[in-house]
Amino acid sequence: MTEIRLKNVLKAYGKVEVIHGIDLHVESGEFVVFVGPSGCGKSTLLRIIAGLEKVTGGEVLIDGNVVNTIPASERGLAMVFQSYALYPHMSVYKNMAFGLENSRMPRSEIESRVNQAAAMLQITDYLHRRPKQLSGGQRQRVAIGRAIVRDPKAFLFDEPLSNLDAELRVAMRKELAALHGKLGGTMIYVTHDQIEAMTLANKIVVLNAGRVEQIGAPLDLYNNPQNTFVAGFIGSPRMNLLEADIAEGEGGLALSAGGQRIAIPAIDGLKAGDKVTFGARPEHIAIVGEGEGDIEAKVDLTEQLGGETYVYCTVGGLPQLTVHQVGQLPVHSGETVHLRFNRDEMHLFDASGKVIVNGFKS
Repeated sequence: MTEIRLKNVLKAYGKVEVIHGIDLHVESGEFVVFVGPSGCGKSTLLRIIAGLEKVTGGEVLIDGNVVNTIPASERGLAMVFQSYALYPHMSVYKNMAFGLENSRMPRSEIESRVNQAAAMLQITDYLHRRPKQLSGGQRQRVAIGRAIVRDPKAFLFDEPLSNLDAELRVAMRKELAALHGKLGGTMIYVTHDQIEAMTLANKIVVLNAGRVEQIGAPLDLYNNPQNTFVAGFIGSPRMNLLEADIAEGEGGLALSAGGQRIAIPAIDGLKAGDKVTFGARPEHIAIVGEGEGDIEAKVDLTEQLGGETYVYCTVGGLPQLTVHQVGQLPVHSGETVHLRFNRDEMHLFDASGKVIVNGFKS
């Protein structure tokens, strides 16, 4: 298994900098996911690791060795592309065996590796077909199989599921997670889909405009975002984020926003007049009886999904709030509801977007 390190990696195209001094440690056997919006630099960073892009500054190390000047073909890494990149005139078997044949590997070893990978990926019955005779999911399995047979130091995936339909993406996510469990190798995976990131990763790297916003385990990022970008990006539906002023409250402080006041405990260093952003995830807002809530809201839309309900509410002067409740909730558009925020799960960020507190734990 392989360890990969990035030390102050920079990348510029002419005078335009796209990667700004990134430091990262991918430990041996980890499944690390780069996630972020389009244009954040995640694919560029993956290509730098692969050797398909040269760094402008900094170092890329594989197992402790600097590989900045080592070409992609000699780094011992295998990359799976979004477009599959299969040879259309070759059979599945030939596509998987091609790289091994070029390295003059013995035919018996090639057959053994291809057959083992095909069995693992459940594509043995398709070995003599050509790519055009396969579904999107089958083609992606072939692309992954071509990487597996090389027995690489690490696997690099560049948005491999983005061309698949929703149902197939879910199935392939499960297969990739199972594959990592079987192989135990180091994997780095790029996606803009934070659900893929949450379900696949041991460690997530959240990127924004060529910089790392936060690195951590999926649930750590979800429960303890270090800034408003991570808070708003990780989680589906996204966290409700409201700008507010700190005001004096009975026995503590209060959040003042859009004419609403929400009581919170006193926090060291926070005083009346300070500007903050208040965050609450949809599942941490409850619909309660009259007199039991923090604020009143008007229901704009209800989505009944059988086992869960999403309620979209408007509170005067505030952005729309999303509320998630388990089960079937008999709430309809135009109704008034009373909302209560779970204080243990509330998030506060300062005027610059940095976290002040993740939950007022008692």
